[in-house]
Amino acid sequence: MPVNRTEAAYMYILTNARRGLMICLSHRKEELSMIEFDRRQFEEYARAVFTTDSPSGCTADAIALIKSYVEQLGYTTHVHNKGTLEVDVPGLDESKTVATSAHVDTLGMMVRSVKSGGTLALTKVGGPICPTLDGEYCTVLTREGRRYSGTILSLAPAVHVYPDAATMTRDADHLEVRLDEEVKSAEDVKALGIDNGDFVFIDPKFTMTGSGFLKSRFIDDKASAVLLLLLLRWCSEKKAAFRHPTRIYFVVYEEVGHGASALARDIDEFVTVDMGCVGLDLAGSEYAVSICAKDSGGPYDYELTNRLIALAKKHELPYTVDIFPFYGSDVGAAWRAGLDCKGALIGSGVCASHGMERTHVKGLEATLKLMYLYLCGEE
Repeated sequence: MPVNRTEAAYMYILTNARRGLMICLSHRKEELSMIEFDRRQFEEYARAVFTTDSPSGCTADAIALIKSYVEQLGYTTHVHNKGTLEVDVPGLDESKTVATSAHVDTLGMMVRSVKSGGTLALTKVGGPICPTLDGEYCTVLTREGRRYSGTILSLAPAVHVYPDAATMTRDADHLEVRLDEEVKSAEDVKALGIDNGDFVFIDPKFTMTGSGFLKSRFIDDKASAVLLLLLLRWCSEKKAAFRHPTRIYFVVYEEVGHGASALARDIDEFVTVDMGCVGLDLAGSEYAVSICAKDSGGPYDYELTNRLIALAKKHELPYTVDIFPFYGSDVGAAWRAGLDCKGALIGSGVCASHGMERTHVKGLEATLKLMYLYLCGEE
């Protein structure tokens, strides 16, 4: 079989990542077409990722799933001691190293104590909107790996019994888990292997509608993780080269504040992909990619943010520039840990964040394309 010289040169550059071998790469990059949003593939990945429980501190199964997908595409991976999955991709120009991330950990709950009547007191993992949890199905995972179904309920769950059923505060102190087991005492519960510190997984209710909406818990930030999988898949199948050496992180512990606090120190630029905010006077939309100018930690890098805005404008992507008033990202975690890099934040607009979330494939597609342009397109 005759050798395809373009393919051979491309593979040689990827393998060796030598800056001097730039003759044929410019022709290769000119031939690249805009990435396409594969809705069927997105839904396939997303259904698996969203339904693999991964609250902060209990993410090994979700990371293993994503690791298997990435390695099937031919990439080399490394799992940090902390649990973050790293994918290192060679680039054509080694003048700088760039990074991107999405976090795989989600909100959740944990057993605070086992009550005398056989229900479970709760403590939050991250910051879920607790009133939205009243009535949600859940699963309790024991330290031995056993799983028990249940329902999160308020302490006054029956309108025919409790005068304050409709008015009782719905916070973590006023919610409990009713197990789907015949338990009437703390001893009955502990006989099942359930104890303090066991994780309580919240049913995400993953749904893709015919009208293009993704509605589910934990779109923040599993949708972005799936977008990075789509990007890696496209680049693998189309042999699209990354412009610079790129570190892609599937982060854990973001929802509790220290997700990207242990990244490689050679990163020059870091664009994290998370959710965009929607509501009040914010410009964010479910149908666009949000480019964040400032969040609770302060402004993002001005030059890098301008570059992302210019890319969105040039390629006519639906986008907004916005302020996220009550928000922190993995760029902020990296900066607080001392990483010396330019930082920026983008993401598809998400309605009802930390509750029953929703976004649209138009916003997801715009986010995917902007990341592709940043990582694989022109400067």
